[in-house]
Amino acid sequence: MDEHRCVVVACSHMEDRKSLIHILESLSLDVISCSDMDQVHKVLSRRNVPLVFCDEQLSEGCFRDLVSADIPGQKASRVVVTIRTGDCDEYLRVMRLGAYDGLRCPLCPTDVELVVLRAMREDQISYRKTA
Repeated sequence: MDEHRCVVVACSHMEDRKSLIHILESLSLDVISCSDMDQVHKVLSRRNVPLVFCDEQLSEGCFRDLVSADIPGQKASRVVVTIRTGDCDEYLRVMRLGAYDGLRCPLCPTDVELVVLRAMREDQISYRKTA
């Protein structure tokens, strides 16, 4: 599994999780599915994952745990928060708390693709600067 093409989906809602996994796999990404924060932390402790899609709230934690996570030897993941309400204030709140982006459910495939492409582009630019 290529770590640059790997994403984590942490979603407690089965239908939203299936939909998001389908969208990401259609972009030729390797998807690791998690249903709670403990599983996400275990995955992130073992491998660098550039992008994590996460519900605002999961059992045993919320997206803020990922945004503020400092895992020794691991590069910080970008956290995209899936938002259940259509409220602009909620989007602004998750962004202020350190999320990379926020996407409203039900998810639009184009919105997901744009977030993934932007993150991959930023990774390429970052890689060139350090090489």
